[in-house]
Order: sequence, then C-alpha cells, then structure tokens
Amino acid sequence: MTLYHESVMLRESIEGLNIQPNGTYVDATFGGGGHSKAILECLGNQGQLFAFDQDEDAANNVLDDPRFVFIPQNFRHIQRFLRLEGVTKIDGIIADLGVSWHQINTPQRGFSTRFDQEMLDMRMNQDASLTARHILALYPKPELTRVLNDYGELTNASKIAAAIVEVRKFQAIQTVGQLKAVTSSFIYGKPQQFYARIFQAFRIEANEEMEALKELLLQSKDLLNDEGRVVILSYHSIEDRIVKNYFKKGNFEGIDEKDVFGHAYYPFKPINKKVMMASEEEVKQNPKARSAKLRVAERSLQQNEQK
Repeated sequence: MTLYHESVMLRESIEGLNIQPNGTYVDATFGGGGHSKAILECLGNQGQLFAFDQDEDAANNVLDDPRFVFIPQNFRHIQRFLRLEGVTKIDGIIADLGVSWHQINTPQRGFSTRFDQEMLDMRMNQDASLTARHILALYPKPELTRVLNDYGELTNASKIAAAIVEVRKFQAIQTVGQLKAVTSSFIYGKPQQFYARIFQAFRIEANEEMEALKELLLQSKDLLNDEGRVVILSYHSIEDRIVKNYFKKGNFEGIDEKDVFGHAYYPFKPINKKVMMASEEEVKQNPKARSAKLRVAERSLQQNEQK
C-alpha cells in the first residue's frame, strides 16, 4: 500500500516544538499522522494532542490513544473548535502545508497533472462547493488573472486568463488534460514546472489556502502560552513569505508597526533566523522535501521594543 504521506523534516519539526511532556499541542494538518505520532512519543500521561484535518480521508488514520483527539475541520477554525473541547491555551502548533501523497496520487481528486482524463476537483474538503473547474467556468478574466498571477506567480497570467475565457465559450474546461491543452502554448521553462504553477494557482484559490493560513497565524497569537512554539512547513514562496513576515513583524506585510511612543510590538520571536531546508540525504529519499521550508517561532508576551 502506498504511504498516505511521508512527513518532511520530521526530526527538525518536533525539535522545533520544544515539547513539554504535560503540554497541550495541535497538529493542524493531521494527514497520515506522522507528526502526531512523533508528538505523542514525547508527551507524558497528562499531555494532550488535538489534530485537525478537513480531508475526510485523513480520518482513516486516526490514532488510538487517550491523549489524542481528532477534529475533522479546517485549521482556520482552530480557536472555535478547541474551545468546544474546553481548551483556550496550548503550548505548540505544527502545520505542514503541503499536499499529501495520498491526495496527489488519488486520480479523482484532480490535484496531479499526471491524470489527463480526471476531473479538475482540487478540493481538500470534499464537502466544499468550489472546485477548480467551477473557477475555470465562472471567474471573469480579471479574477482568473489575479489567481494565476498571485498564486501561480506566472508572468503571462493575463494572456493565459484570456485564452481560458475564449476556449470556454465553446467548450467547458473540466479535465486535467483540457486545462493542460488550453495553457500549453504559453509554456516557458520546463513544462512540468509550468503546469505545476497552473495547478497550484487553482488549488490555492479553490481551498482559500492563503486566507486559512493567515487566520491560523492570527489565532495562534491568542492561543499560545508564553514561550509556546509555532512550527510551519511551507512549500512555495507565497506561503513562506506570509509566515516569515508574521513571525518577524507580527503582520503579513513585513513592516514595523509602532504606537505613538515609537514602540513596536512583535508577538513572536523567530527561533531559526534563517529558513531551514531538508538535508541532501532526505531529499534523495523523499524528493518532495526539496521545496520544503521550515520556520519556527516562539510566543513572546514581552516583546515591546523601543525603536
């Protein structure tokens, strides 16, 4: 059986959490349970672990442990659902923002460029209403351009959007192969990398991934105890930029925000000043690790500084 998912930089991630045996932790992206298993190994009898995942397939991997609670929800709702469990403060959060092997290798999910005949779905939550093919069918050219530019970082986003609008007048763009055919004349660089950016853009939009990430980071500020840790694994520059700016400056723009007295407030202290990358050995064993970026920050309630 194919692995559901292989955790990237597992040792570094768990070390980054600085787990306290009797602490309360959250695995915001449960998936195959790799990070959760490692966290439970570090917890004592009084420790607690709450795991979130909006993909119903992840529920098949739920762990049988009295210290473990699985919450089948998007991590953007973390604060609300923890309150329902009677939890208002935690000691650490970990989130692996990558798409799982299971999702990529399940053809009907529509995440992969390899399965030309499959429908363009790309939903993490199968109960959600917006799919990639809905975006392709309904978004006007300016919105398609925004998606391709902001989330695919494609320099010819406007031309690709115009081609999509023209083609859909005569034929619905519903399958992986159809989307590749519509965009093939705009390829620059390596074709596989180009298509990966196209698919990334529509996947991010369909799942509101950047909005969810921002909501998770904002809520973590209130959830974490002093010296609690946030560990984030990202896989492209868009989400990594959001994490980097928030950890360093407490906002997503990366700017200093000062009060009238010139004080700047930083809710987090970055633990690793430089982004951490997977080792060459790990990349050989798990090629997906090549693009992973790991950042760790610590909650600091006394982070007011005179500038």
